[in-house]
Amino acid sequence: MRVIAMVDKAEYKRRQYPPGTKVSKRAFGKDRRLPMTSSWREL
Repeated sequence: MRVIAMVDKAEYKRRQYPPGTKVSKRAFGKDRRLPMTSSWREL
């Protein structure tokens, strides 16, 4: 049970990291550039 709790905690911390870089052919070509948030508003 302790191991499962440690893995769950590590997964939670891993998801707090920013998204990694995009490495593919499309990443360096012309494609759609969408914002990461769906509801962007200026204050």
